[in-house]
Amino acid sequence: MIRIQNLRLAPQDGMNRLKAKAAKALSIAPGDIEKLVIRRRSVDARKKPELAVIWTVDVAAKQSDDALLRRSHSSRVCKAPEYCYEIPRRKPSDHRPIVVGFGPAGIFAALVLAEAGLRPIVLERGLPVAERTKAVNKFWNGGTLDPECNVQFGEGGAGTFSDGKLNTGIGDPRIHWVLEQFVAAGAPEDILYDAKPHVGTDVLAEVVTNLRRRIESLGGEVRFSTRFDGFTAQGGSLTAISANGEAIPCEKMILAIGHSARDTVKTLFDAGVPMEPKPFSMGVRIEHRQSEIDRAQYGGTNEHLGAADYKLNVKLPSGGSAYTFCMCPGGYVVAGASEDGGVVTNGMSNRARNGENANSALLVTLTPEDFPDSSPLGGMRWQREIEQAAFRAGGESYRAPAQTVGSFLSGQDAAPTVAPTYRPGVTWSNLHSVLPRTITAVLEQAIPLLGKKLKGFDDPGAVLTAPETRSSSPVRILRGDGLQTEISGIYPCGEGAGYAGGIMSAAVDGMRCAEAILNEL
Repeated sequence: MIRIQNLRLAPQDGMNRLKAKAAKALSIAPGDIEKLVIRRRSVDARKKPELAVIWTVDVAAKQSDDALLRRSHSSRVCKAPEYCYEIPRRKPSDHRPIVVGFGPAGIFAALVLAEAGLRPIVLERGLPVAERTKAVNKFWNGGTLDPECNVQFGEGGAGTFSDGKLNTGIGDPRIHWVLEQFVAAGAPEDILYDAKPHVGTDVLAEVVTNLRRRIESLGGEVRFSTRFDGFTAQGGSLTAISANGEAIPCEKMILAIGHSARDTVKTLFDAGVPMEPKPFSMGVRIEHRQSEIDRAQYGGTNEHLGAADYKLNVKLPSGGSAYTFCMCPGGYVVAGASEDGGVVTNGMSNRARNGENANSALLVTLTPEDFPDSSPLGGMRWQREIEQAAFRAGGESYRAPAQTVGSFLSGQDAAPTVAPTYRPGVTWSNLHSVLPRTITAVLEQAIPLLGKKLKGFDDPGAVLTAPETRSSSPVRILRGDGLQTEISGIYPCGEGAGYAGGIMSAAVDGMRCAEAILNEL
């Protein structure tokens, strides 16, 4: 096929107009195009109110590819690259490989192992997504927190209760295969080509269930409510693991524990698994009215483009930096606690992105030099201290402390222009007494500067809800040749091991660890 890039159309233009544009780029008639496959779609809003959608397509026509290339003199036209991800079959070993955790890294590690014929066993401390959703909604409505099944733990991992954002900057060729598996499991096809693909929390629940069923159909096994307790090794090699007190013979284990399994990290650390502190970020969730974001980005609401998003960052003259992350158009700020006595915020959107508010993490970049404790687990302890301070400030009921931007910056009362969406509710507080000065000093400087990049971002009535502490792991589990630790047979991967930062990068890292096992065999 022939690839045509940068086809510029109006937001309301349909497929016939796109086909005509593609034909013109190839100097052929639209009727000569036999097949057109969309490869990328993005929005250009730089010249508001004249918005445009930029398309990349692959085309097969009556003419040969070589003939089309000779006829076209456009730099936008080239031979479409070909890529196929193939999983080699392997003969099962005496002991089935074990995957600890069933978030994105664990799901795709298990899927690759299952496709290869190795019948993996997956250990997941939480519940299947249907039961998990009930437990999470109960907590959000004022019920009891379940430390084993919550926004962080359970089928699908932390990504299940998010926007289901699948954009990433890693540029790995495995990405398209991951997207194809999502679509095969029920995700919308537009994730294959949208520049900022998203599934939506409501759809993602069905998708992760279907991915699990695919693994099970290939001989894999997922054990829910099963907690990894530790491992044994002999001669520097893994021999068995313990789960719910049961010893299971094991020679190959993928650790896809997620960024919030602090107890598991502590167990591994105490067992001598090498770790180091790593940079990560903490801050707040910021909420605006979605209509104001639409106005700032598109000049107003656009029915053809849906809810507008944004991605901002700033480096301060005094040093330090801040940025937005996990922006949820038409979404909600949610309670992401996984430990008793701690408050954590996160963000999510449903597929329709039709909520009244937009929210995003507003984060400060932190390095191990900033941590109060320089040990490998120092950042993890710092997270917990902040979450516990937020719990106290919120009234010890899992309500989150919140403050308007105007009050945060000036100390003077400013009425909120949005209704906070966090459940079970917010307590108006002084966030300077919740967050360390290391974070608040940067936010004070960053918010006005970000307001110059996106009109209205520094609206005094916008709401800050704290704390956002779980954007990534503050710990890296060291791995070397073959993606293993010093103990042969243990493969740390994904966000929890410090090697990923989102659904897609975690999924790809899980695949790489599964491939490492296949290579060993």
